[in-house]
Amino acid sequence: MSYLSMLGFAQAAGAVVAGEGAVESALRKGRIQLVLLAADASSNTTKRFRNLARRFQVPLLVLPADKEELGKSIGKGIRAVVGLTRREFARLVEQGVQNEERAKTL
Repeated sequence: MSYLSMLGFAQAAGAVVAGEGAVESALRKGRIQLVLLAADASSNTTKRFRNLARRFQVPLLVLPADKEELGKSIGKGIRAVVGLTRREFARLVEQGVQNEERAKTL
């Protein structure tokens, strides 16, 4: 199962926070377990969320997916950043991305 499909399941389970403002707010409240950035997120957005993730000690992963794919995976429009609020989904998505990256290098 692809990591994008896993994001869809996480959304259905209520474990996704989507959009820059919502993710930043949830980070500040300690609700985010993993920050996901689209591959084509702007340099300002990338820098901002790298700093926020570091500040709140939350892992950040830049996905191979673009903003359109990221948004579509959770049933939304274009999204540059998504946060996962449940550790189980964060772990599954991280593993899915790693598996996909490994498959590309074979």
